[in-house]
Amino acid sequence: MAAALDAKEIVLSIIDAVEQNKAWLSEIDGAVGDGDHGINMAKGFAMVKQKLESADNNLAGLMKLVGMTLLANIGGAMGPIYGTFFINMGKAVQGKESIGKGEILEMLSSALEGVKQRGGAEVGEKTLVDALEPAVIACRAAVEGGADAYAVVERMIEGAKAGMEKTKDLVAKKGRSSRLGERSRGTIDAGAASCYVILKAYGQSLKKYL
Repeated sequence: MAAALDAKEIVLSIIDAVEQNKAWLSEIDGAVGDGDHGINMAKGFAMVKQKLESADNNLAGLMKLVGMTLLANIGGAMGPIYGTFFINMGKAVQGKESIGKGEILEMLSSALEGVKQRGGAEVGEKTLVDALEPAVIACRAAVEGGADAYAVVERMIEGAKAGMEKTKDLVAKKGRSSRLGERSRGTIDAGAASCYVILKAYGQSLKKYL
């Protein structure tokens, strides 16, 4: 187990990553949807940033804060889905002040379970699950293979990136883009892309504490 971490710094790194990538996320979304995914995500995380200063610097509590804020401030399906994502991450580390590779896996696994229950999506349907589940699988394989925590984070990020990139070849089966059928093939899924952005920022910000 590593030393106590600065949970606010971790959340801020995610907020910054979403803001920096909002144009890209909206551009991707524009190919098959309304083109507002990045804008909506950035808006939701901006609301999180406003609440950070007065919040306790506790990882479980801050993950819940992120989830509840996104739930209330991101429209459509993504608010409930990302709300569940972060709320479940928080539940997985309730009462813990530091984090290691086991906690990283627990947080991701809990997020995946909640997202699948909430949205009903499975791998191959062109949703954020296509980035999240490969990240969990890669993370679990690294943990079970005896990798150190730093390597576990690297495998998680690589798994999310590979899963996101594979969505380019998929036909959407969920969400608004599913109505396009075959025309939804050929572009990365915006939800998978934002999931990768979030997991990459989360993982990279954790490295100094592992």
